[in-house]
This record gives sequence, C-alpha cells and structure tokens, in this order.
Amino acid sequence: MSPISRVRPGLLIAIAATLVLVCCGGGVVAFFLNASDDVSDQAGGCGSGAAINVDAKFPNVGSLGPDQMRNAAIIISVGQQLKVPPRGWVIAIATALQESRLRNLPNLGQNNDHDSVGLFQQRPSQGWGTIAQIMDPVYSSRKFYEKMLQVENWETRALTDVAQAVQRSAFPDAYAKHELFASLIVNTLAGGAARAVGNLTNLRCAAAGEIAASGWTVPAKGPIVSGFRTASRPTHQGVDIGVPKGTPVHAAAAGTVIRMRCNAIAPNGSDWGCDRDGSPQVLGCGWYVDILHPGAYVTRYCHMVSRPLVNVGDQVAPGQQIGWSGSTGHSSGPHLHFETHINGGETKDTAVDPIRFMQDMGAPLGAAP
Repeated sequence: MSPISRVRPGLLIAIAATLVLVCCGGGVVAFFLNASDDVSDQAGGCGSGAAINVDAKFPNVGSLGPDQMRNAAIIISVGQQLKVPPRGWVIAIATALQESRLRNLPNLGQNNDHDSVGLFQQRPSQGWGTIAQIMDPVYSSRKFYEKMLQVENWETRALTDVAQAVQRSAFPDAYAKHELFASLIVNTLAGGAARAVGNLTNLRCAAAGEIAASGWTVPAKGPIVSGFRTASRPTHQGVDIGVPKGTPVHAAAAGTVIRMRCNAIAPNGSDWGCDRDGSPQVLGCGWYVDILHPGAYVTRYCHMVSRPLVNVGDQVAPGQQIGWSGSTGHSSGPHLHFETHINGGETKDTAVDPIRFMQDMGAPLGAAP
C-alpha cells in the first residue's frame, strides 16, 4: 500500500475542461449483481446514474489502460446496483487508485503488504473474504461499499477520512490526492454514457446547489460580475459572484478553516474595520475565511457582512454555511469574492481560475458577463 505519486492538478484540470460530473441521473443498470435489499436501503441518495456496460470499450484517462478502466467501470456499476450516490463511486475509485492503481493484484509475495490482494488490497486475515473472493472485482467492490455505508455521514465527510475509516491504511492522508482524478474517471465513464442519451443539463446537480460527485458545491448562486485576471483587473485573483447583502455563503467542499479575520485598511493606512461597508479606496478582503481542503486546495471567501460563523480549526462540510455576503473591505457593492488555490497556497502564484476549477469539480459557478 505504498503511496502513488501526486497527479498534477493543472494537468487534470486541462483534461477535465469539457467534462461534466454525473449526479442524480436516472437509468437502468446494465451489469446486474445479487445485491441484498438491506445494503440498497442504507445507501439511498441520488439515483443510479447512467447505465454502464462493463464489457464496453472505454476511453483511457491519463495513463490508465483498458483493464484499469474496466475495473473502474465495475466499481461504478456495483455502486449503481447498490444505489450508492455518485459521491460514493468517486471515493471507491480514489481508494482503488491508491491501493492498486486500479489493478486487480494477486499476492505479490515479499513485495506484498501482509496478505493484501485485489483492487482494494483487502486482507483475508482481516475478514474481507477468501483470496478467491477478494480477487473478484465485483465482490471486492461490494465489500468496500458495504463498509463505506457504515461510516457515519460519509457523504459529507472528506474523501480521505471516509477511505481511511474503511481501509485503516498506514498512509491515512494518501487518498486525498486521487480525488480529482477519480472524479475525472467517473466523468468519463458515466458522463460519456449520459451523453449518448443527449441530456447533459440534468447532470449538473451542483449548479442547483447540490453536492457534486467530487464533493464540491457552489459557495453562492449568482452571476459572475467580475472575472479572474481580466484585462481591466489583471491582479484580480478570484471571481466576484453577484449576490445581495446577507446571502448565505457556503463552504465549497469539506475542509479545515485555516484563516478567519477582518482585513480592511483605510487609504491613510489606518484600520478601517469591518463593522461598516468598505469602498474601492479601502484595501483588503474585509471579513474573510480561508479553507484548506484535501488535495491541498484552498478556497477563500471575502467581503462578508459580519463576523463569519466559523473559527480557525473548525472542520466544515461541503455546503455548510460559513457566513453571509456583504461589502466589507475593498468593495464597491455587495458580492462574494471567491478564490481557488492549489498546492496549499494563498498567493498569486497558487491562484487558479475559479470558473475553470469549479467546472472541473462538477460544481459550475454562475455565468460570466
């Protein structure tokens, strides 16, 4: 179970540019299992998604070959049959990427981690089943989902926490780096099947305020009134979402609050404060929050109307309200300034376009002007 090297976010964002994450779709499962009703009833959620024929020829994603893509298709298909929402498919595939790179590994002798085998490196000695059972991708996928569904609040917890609760890995933080890549795989397999019936609009669940399969959601619903590094604002490191004062602001994904403060400096260099609206002459974000997400992504939410609802160190769930929009700090009117960063940063060097980033996460922001 050694960690796989990190996939570059920029490369994944480029791969995902035209893809849409599947959520809340309908369809009939093409690959049937002998599933028990109790597991299906536990799962509930958003629907089974687009039908997948696991014997079809699938396009490769990144360096994954046909066998790896077929194993991913089996994982999704098992999740569909158990009525696990798409978020669960992403968690399962990310886990299998970490454990086996989606290869159905036999016992590797001295190179083996104990008696681990199969897609998820499950261990017969730990009660996962016999070697023959675990080497069946359908069986091992089902066993993974059965344990995942027992994890409390699994749908709103960080992927790495859920995977670790199931796997008990020696590398508990290793799963996070596969979240976006796993989302792209789900995109390619299930989204491609959906395109065949010509109904992509219904798949953009997060655009309606729901949580995408990637675990991301929009922080506030409104049009983009100022874009990322435009010709008129080349140093604008985020986007401005046009919403009225007092609009709830939500965490875009699960994570940890790493910064919550008032930052508003008057033109003369004195403290302007955040107990009143700012202006274009005032410097700073006003009341703002930074959240660190698994995968070393950071989101920033600026100009909130009053002290945010969260504190440094708080763990937040995707969609959890963290405050209300306003016009504190450097602002000409009520809106939410929203930034997305990679590599755990908070500077211009780590900022990426939130429109592109959130589209890749399956949670597209409002339309640009």
